[in-house]
Amino acid sequence: MAPWTSPNLPGLQGKGRQLALWQQQTAEMVPLEVGETARMYVCGITPYDATHLGHAATYVTFDLAARVLWDAGHEVRYVQNVTDVDDPLLERATRDGVDWRDLATSEIELFHSDMAALRVLAPDHYVSVVETMDRHVATIQGLVAKGVTYLVPTPDAAEDGAQDIYLDLSTQQTFGAASGWDRAQMLEVFADRGGDPERAGKRDELDPLLWRVEREGEPAWDAGELRRGRPGWHVECTTIALDHLGMGFDLQGGGTDLIFPHHEMSAVQAVALTDDPPFARTYAHQAMVAYDGEKMSKSKGNLVRVSDLRRAGVDPMAIRLVLLDHHYRTPWEYTDDMLDTAVKRWDRWTRALACRGDDNAATLIDGMRTAMAGDLDSAGAVRLIDDWAAGPDVGAPSPLVTDAIDALLGLRA
Repeated sequence: MAPWTSPNLPGLQGKGRQLALWQQQTAEMVPLEVGETARMYVCGITPYDATHLGHAATYVTFDLAARVLWDAGHEVRYVQNVTDVDDPLLERATRDGVDWRDLATSEIELFHSDMAALRVLAPDHYVSVVETMDRHVATIQGLVAKGVTYLVPTPDAAEDGAQDIYLDLSTQQTFGAASGWDRAQMLEVFADRGGDPERAGKRDELDPLLWRVEREGEPAWDAGELRRGRPGWHVECTTIALDHLGMGFDLQGGGTDLIFPHHEMSAVQAVALTDDPPFARTYAHQAMVAYDGEKMSKSKGNLVRVSDLRRAGVDPMAIRLVLLDHHYRTPWEYTDDMLDTAVKRWDRWTRALACRGDDNAATLIDGMRTAMAGDLDSAGAVRLIDDWAAGPDVGAPSPLVTDAIDALLGLRA
């Protein structure tokens, strides 16, 4: 599947800093030790509703990570999936009386336009589950062949005798390593995040679904001895990351709601298949964005959609500035005042870029590089630009600062 078109990325004089990210499990800043090519995977959308600010925050955060890696001299191989078949999509399509494929197509197109407007760098590999179904089937067949799966009776299967397939976590010594969570923490959220702890016939409440055999009225694909069906949610990221990045890739990203079960299960499935831990060497997670007192989410409907703001005439750079003004690990709640502040800030910056000159550009760029390499401190970089923009007019534009704000923060008039 083709992604949106990336904006041009201007080069800066000198070389940026090595990216370091805070690791919750060890409570320390850890430099990313990457080779010539940095390998990054970020979990993509399930396309059943428009991009809200919580989604946008995630993709802007890992856009920033890619920019810092590029500035430090690395090539970046960036992979993102599209969950274009899953229960939420099918349920929304049924509710609205539309074909699930049409709903997915329209929402993917809208997501692309939002990302392009926000000047988010497109992934190098943008991978649809439906378009790569044979690869997901191969992953599950490989796990079955390893003897780490089991069948669960499925009375509502469309085909007599067909049974769902689960991973037996008791066979996996690395389970829990990706999240660092204990069993009580896992069980607390598992059912609310797509798990089925009460499913009859499972060996353990937390065992993840690998293959859901066909039910009447649901989409399904031929899969040989697996019987017709479709993959469980976590399988797609296991397969796509392995296909395009391999084991031990540098950075796995997503929202904090993906720490468990999604990132944990994706990782343990990969290790079960390859016997070669780790799946990802570093994880980073975007904190949740709230609105009206609750986490912004499609299920709650308390959404501030990027496309709605754009239709109302809001400059996408002001929307991006709202996101940049918050550190990615800190939860926050959106208010309209934040957008007003961002609009005024962007206006000040664009006026300053036309008349401040580049006399202090080197100092500003050095400070921005330090802030962004230190756990993606975009809010700190924003404050530095505020201070620079308050300086005296010299009657000349600021091309070096203009390029730095673009290359490191993704903002350009």
